[in-house]
Amino acid sequence: MAKELAVFWFRRDLRLNDNAGLYHALKGNLEVLPIFIFDTQILSKLDDQHDRRVNFIYKQILILDKELKDHGSSLLVLYGDPFQLFKDLSKNYNLKAVYTNHDYEPYAKLRDNQVGEMLLENNISFKTFKDQAIFEKDEILSKSGKPYTVFTPYSKTWLAKLNEFYISSYPTMKYVQHFLKWDGKKIVSLEEMGFISSVEDFPLKDIREELICKYKMDRDYPARDATSRLGVHLRFGTVSIRELAQKARDLDATYLGELIWRDFYMQILWHFPQVQHHAFKPDYDRIKWRNNEIEFEAWCSGNTGYPIVDAGMRQLNATGFMHNRVRMIVASFLTKHLLIDWRWGEAYFARKLLDYDLSANNGGWQWAAGTGTDASPYFRVFNPRLQTEKFDPKLEYISKWVPEFQELNYPKPIVEHVFARERCLKAYKEALNR
Repeated sequence: MAKELAVFWFRRDLRLNDNAGLYHALKGNLEVLPIFIFDTQILSKLDDQHDRRVNFIYKQILILDKELKDHGSSLLVLYGDPFQLFKDLSKNYNLKAVYTNHDYEPYAKLRDNQVGEMLLENNISFKTFKDQAIFEKDEILSKSGKPYTVFTPYSKTWLAKLNEFYISSYPTMKYVQHFLKWDGKKIVSLEEMGFISSVEDFPLKDIREELICKYKMDRDYPARDATSRLGVHLRFGTVSIRELAQKARDLDATYLGELIWRDFYMQILWHFPQVQHHAFKPDYDRIKWRNNEIEFEAWCSGNTGYPIVDAGMRQLNATGFMHNRVRMIVASFLTKHLLIDWRWGEAYFARKLLDYDLSANNGGWQWAAGTGTDASPYFRVFNPRLQTEKFDPKLEYISKWVPEFQELNYPKPIVEHVFARERCLKAYKEALNR
């Protein structure tokens, strides 16, 4: 009889240290086979062979495999549909348990339900744990037992509940001897999966304490190196949210607030999965968007004639990153100046952002469009010129990304601000008064 094994399924938690599900797997009484699946259900929807996120994940997989080899084990990397792959694993190995960490996105919930049911039918337990949030699902509720839909009371309850228990690290490394000892198999290449490897550098995963300390003061100025750039590491779990929350709690309440927003949007997506395709406030689905494709292309390419908007879009296209203040400006511009459906912008960000996260991206776009929970009111229309004067007064950010902004070949503004604002207010009022 083959040796009884447990599997740990890495997903949005690509690290060995302080990993909740991995900790529980290694503390069990079975040797643990670590696996990662390149999910064709996800990869088949990506249209860029140079996709930065796939490259980032692949690089982390190689790092993870090397770390496991240092402990006498190796990462089993699979490519295909998770349901079928677990069917095959259950036939090829004497599996008794599969451990993993929670994922809150609609596709992930469906996938996990299907995999879990199939495993249980084969007498294999499926155990999942909280790892990528401090508080999840029903952990933060109002006094009436309902999920919060406004951030401020949610954050107050979040902070009141926070204690050492929720941000204590899992001592995973104490149990690494329980990994299955094996030599591994050749890891599928990016090219075999239809992607092309890139040589670009990714943001470091160092938690820079001096930056967090000055975060409140500097975070709104896109020309400054004042944001942690840890979004991609939180997205794929190469850093621990608990470790980061510990630092933020001790160093800067504003930075901690950003982590609370992250939890907030995750629980919104969990409780209200319809926001993936619809406005959180149903009345806003009645807005008559203009959806001019030529104007949308000008926005995508950074040629709107508004330098702060164009700088943000060019930064995104070139690097896969955009400063958070500028994300709000470009999102407001698309939805309110151009009256283009927020879902168009959300989908473009989803293709381009290295740190793309469905819940945060959706929440941010609906906030900017005024359609979401705790949203910016629809009559608040960012003025790009005033935003520039306030947050890029020396035009350093604009000069870097739109060096020709003062030249004759730079396009005229695609729409005049006062006219656009009045048109936006009229369209929103008509939708809400119907």
